[in-house]
Amino acid sequence: MRRKLVVGNWKMYGRLARNQALLQGVLDGVRELRAADYAVCVPYPYLSQAATMLAGSNVAWGAQNLSPQEEGAFTGAVAPGMLVDFGCSYVIIGHSERRGLFHESNEIAAAKFEAAQKAGMKPIFCVGETLAERESGITEQVVATQLDAVLVRFGAKALSNAVIAYEPVWAIGTGKTASPDQAQAVHAFIRQRVAAHDAAVAQGLCILYGGSVKASNAVELFGMPDIDGGLIGGASLVADDFVAICRAAQ
Repeated sequence: MRRKLVVGNWKMYGRLARNQALLQGVLDGVRELRAADYAVCVPYPYLSQAATMLAGSNVAWGAQNLSPQEEGAFTGAVAPGMLVDFGCSYVIIGHSERRGLFHESNEIAAAKFEAAQKAGMKPIFCVGETLAERESGITEQVVATQLDAVLVRFGAKALSNAVIAYEPVWAIGTGKTASPDQAQAVHAFIRQRVAAHDAAVAQGLCILYGGSVKASNAVELFGMPDIDGGLIGGASLVADDFVAICRAAQ
């Protein structure tokens, strides 16, 4: 049976003092919760703080992006090895904000996926459709194209050391949430598409839902057969809210 996973994505929020209080609150709240896995993906400047505070706990940490290059003259970029130096277990790849605001293509996302795995980290690979795409009835086509950037290029086995996050773009930071049935339908589609290549990998694949997950809807969402946890945005910035979602994953 797949273990649930709850990952906080702090996005571009945080200050040292606030982070300390937030991380301590999360640590205190999930210390006894051992039936699922937990992680936070923080902005680059706070990786050292996260590593120091979370070391030895049941909360892992990771980054929100990385460069596909190992090193070189790429001013402002952060190499995979730099993240490994700070003990990152996870790195978010292809988030809709990276795709939309920073124009990252499927090819770039796939290159970053490969770079993360080569460095020994587990990529959290994001897929999802916009509102216009959903209303046009092409959700599955969009998600398939994004997923295939990894699936076709690297094979299904690559997903045995990865996490997929389905995040409907129209439900991120908007307060709107896909209904449990809507989310489940896309999660099932993702698992079936992977199963067409490798049934065993598909069965073990952790697929998170990311789209305005809150304490009030987490239990119902996580109760769906193909939803294996959440990639949590705004609620991950409030310790009590994030802990409540972690409890829902129990």
